[in-house]
Amino acid sequence: MIIFRYLAKEVMLAFSAVAGVLLLIILSARFIHFLSRAATGRLNSEYLFSLIGYQIPSFLLVLLPLAIFLGVLLAYGRLYVDNEMTVLRACGMSSRRLIAFSLFPGVLVTILVAALSLAVAPWGAKNAEWILAKQKTLTEFDMLLPGRFQSTGERVTYTERLSDDRKRMDGVFIASLGESGGEGRITLLLADEGAQRVVEETGSRYLELKQGYRYDLVPGEADLRQIRYERYGIKMPRGSDDIEISEVKALSTPRLYEEGLENRGELLWRISLPVMVPILVLLAVPLSRVNPRQGRYMRLVPSVIIYLVYLGGLLASNSAVADGRLDWQWAMWPLHLVFLLAAIVLNWGRDIRTLLTPKPVASITGASR
Repeated sequence: MIIFRYLAKEVMLAFSAVAGVLLLIILSARFIHFLSRAATGRLNSEYLFSLIGYQIPSFLLVLLPLAIFLGVLLAYGRLYVDNEMTVLRACGMSSRRLIAFSLFPGVLVTILVAALSLAVAPWGAKNAEWILAKQKTLTEFDMLLPGRFQSTGERVTYTERLSDDRKRMDGVFIASLGESGGEGRITLLLADEGAQRVVEETGSRYLELKQGYRYDLVPGEADLRQIRYERYGIKMPRGSDDIEISEVKALSTPRLYEEGLENRGELLWRISLPVMVPILVLLAVPLSRVNPRQGRYMRLVPSVIIYLVYLGGLLASNSAVADGRLDWQWAMWPLHLVFLLAAIVLNWGRDIRTLLTPKPVASITGASR
């Protein structure tokens, strides 16, 4: 029991370190991506951290199998380099016992991945898709940031100051392309202040500008029309209030049993991830055997390549099922079987060869006198 706790502790420490580093790298990249969208007004900054939080379960689905795979490799690799594994072998630690001890943390990670894959990740994806879909219902003025030019299609908007309730603006500049007729014609609107107004009968929203000028012009031509106004109204585009979540990744697992090749492919993908974890643990145990002179990182790169081939095969099978090129009932299981057989050969190859090798039969010949 002491040896079991020691090995499990080493594996889980390495697993936690690898998972934490990989998650930090991915979260940093996604945070920079969403932050750039929020800085340019394409994403409401209020939803920035919520959007990243809802996507964490999807990131962990891919990271946790790799983390437990590398965790076993690094933990046992250190034991081989420090000759601790040699001492354990001399004390009676068999290969079967080592594999049994290794599968215990593997089973825990399998349960965690299954919970993430079948329930938590779809819930997070649904909320993330809802946030992204909600951005489409917002108008350009809901996304406006003071002191920045906001581009939305054929209109560019700028304001020096914006009230906290986003209803009043000071120092407004709006440039529209082709609004006053004629190809290439530009309309410029400048106003000291502006405010949003809602017509209760229709629900339409208008931007009411006060004390400003309107310029109609064609770049490169001398023709210019200038109009001074006290009040000027612009009807704001109205987004759709209906938010539909159509992404397959956002559907709950029971809904994936409905007809549809894309649903079947997503269902197989969610089932394959938990199945993948114990197979990776079985592969990691023999791959962690290194010569103390080689170092614990000797087989790290080949092991990562094996994982990428495994994961890439699952993704390719998922795509093939969604496209109707493979039968969903048998699409991913041959790939799991291939890697499982590889793990069996690496772990028990010598025992299998011993059983298959015919034993020599001793012959006794008597000499007659």
